Amino acid sequence: MPSLQDQLLKAGLVDDKKAKQVKKEQRKQKKQARHTGEDPHAELRQSAQAAREEKAERDRALNRERQAAAEKKAIEAQIRQLIQTHKQAKRGSGEGEVEYNFTDGTKIKKLLVSARVQQQIIRGQLIVVRAGENYELIPKVVSDKISERDPDYIVVANQKTQEAVDEDDPYKDYVIPDDLMW
Repeated sequence: MPSLQDQLLKAGLVDDKKAKQVKKEQRKQKKQARHTGEDPHAELRQSAQAAREEKAERDRALNRERQAAAEKKAIEAQIRQLIQTHKQAKRGSGEGEVEYNFTDGTKIKKLLVSARVQQQIIRGQLIVVRAGENYELIPKVVSDKISERDPDYIVVANQKTQEAVDEDDPYKDYVIPDDLMW
């Protein structure tokens, strides 16, 4: 198989004089590169290496993003499972319903619960959590596990505080209710 140069000569696109001049230039460049110690392909190798390193870094970043998304999905699944397995009944059989109002962000929400459950929420024994579009009640112990994973699921977590009573307070004998019913 003849070289490209031979094919061009046969086709008449290049003359002998031009072909010899090109060969001479190529030999001269190679000889000069040997004397100076330069590699004519070093720049190509360097750019190829840089491209490989850049691609590897992009792949690592993409892998980190995928891993973070998978971890987030796994945590959400764990939280949903904790809520589903530990949710408490809002009303007992034969008990009357009482409205329990609470805020979720800037909106006021309402749950219909029994009086016993309402007192447990007020004392902090039961915690209101967000379960998709609905709200569920779970025990305090389970809510601690959920808040470790993602505290945004916790909507109402009352804490029982011990308030110091001032001796000179004229209203110290009057108890202020935690949840006023309107």
